[in-house]
Amino acid sequence: MSTDARLDRPGAVQAHPTDPALEVWIPVNDVPDPEVSIVIPALDEAITMEAFVAWCHQGLADAGVRGEILIVDSSTDDTPHIALAGGARVLRTPKRGLGRAYLDAIDVIRAPWVIMGDADCTYDFRLLAPFIEAFRDDYEFVMGSRWKGTIEAGSMPALHQYFGTPFTTWILNLLYKSDFSDIHCGMRGLTKDALVRMRLVSQSWEYASEMVIKSVHLGLRTQEVPVRFLKDTEGRVSHHRRAGWFSPFSAAWINLKAMFIHGADFFLVRPGLAALIVGLLLTVPLAAGPLTVAGVTFTTTTMIFGLVVTTLGVFSYQLGLLARAIYDRRGMTTARLLRRYRYTRTVGTAMAGGALGALATLPLIVRYATNDFTLTEGDLRVAHVAIAGLTLGIVCFATFAFTLLLHAVAAARRD
Repeated sequence: MSTDARLDRPGAVQAHPTDPALEVWIPVNDVPDPEVSIVIPALDEAITMEAFVAWCHQGLADAGVRGEILIVDSSTDDTPHIALAGGARVLRTPKRGLGRAYLDAIDVIRAPWVIMGDADCTYDFRLLAPFIEAFRDDYEFVMGSRWKGTIEAGSMPALHQYFGTPFTTWILNLLYKSDFSDIHCGMRGLTKDALVRMRLVSQSWEYASEMVIKSVHLGLRTQEVPVRFLKDTEGRVSHHRRAGWFSPFSAAWINLKAMFIHGADFFLVRPGLAALIVGLLLTVPLAAGPLTVAGVTFTTTTMIFGLVVTTLGVFSYQLGLLARAIYDRRGMTTARLLRRYRYTRTVGTAMAGGALGALATLPLIVRYATNDFTLTEGDLRVAHVAIAGLTLGIVCFATFAFTLLLHAVAAARRD
């Protein structure tokens, strides 16, 4: 698409900076140098678009801020024309998912502050002042909350209001040690700088959880503000209903997937450390031979069980630490791990420990090989030493491998 001088004229069509297949429609009364960009994906919202754009204009005026309205549109009806006539910029894109719409918009957002939401008039965009006030107070991520605001009767299915949203919000807060009240609120704001630094990858509904998670990873200055949630406009059918009865459950599942992937360390670090400690307690005290406590004798069976638990524990713990390094947006966790696992010291210790473990295992292997590949009752003490040596070897190898991968992750990040 040509980008000649006519693009400077009101009502022009402008090419997308990075994707020539997309185009931006510019309204006659385009706003120069906006302070805030209202960025809204839209798909066949002709019923509500005129009212929604009017709400945005009112909200901007009441908040005393100069703003642009950017509709990211992949409609087949009159939605984009209605938006353009109302004074909104329109980014025309193929239908590629809700999360992808925000990714497509990044390069055409002109303002330093961004407010997101839906074009269906369920979120009251006449009430933008709390978001603007939070931005002016230097907050980087401003999360709307229907629970701190108002929820109109009949605006949300009971399953979502009393179970789905509270439950998934609780899960996210548990995983990330956060304190959000409504992670699925579609009306939210953030600085453009924070949006770019998030490096979002979600193409669909899970963008909502990914955004909240990365606000925690980045340590963004965050505030929740109340929003008003309203019933659907008469005659409008929600996108979930358009997609079928299973759509809300699919959205919930992919949001949980995003939470679990970005929070893998929750399932690995503490459980792994606990398993490692239990495994060592079952193994180390028996290294010198069977042990009797309160009339109960612990022998090789206990040690073998301890070996298995120790192996699961050390690998889980260290995989969890790697997950923390991979998702460490600020570099603080990685720097701390690099200090703890200094390459020369850690690798040298792991190699020495591995050699010691091999030496402890060697007598049992020799006795086994020279005794027609059988073990007798007299070999029990040697077996205990060998299992302890095998445990040490596994822990040392895991630590060696972990150290290599940790430093590889750090090197890749520097690159």
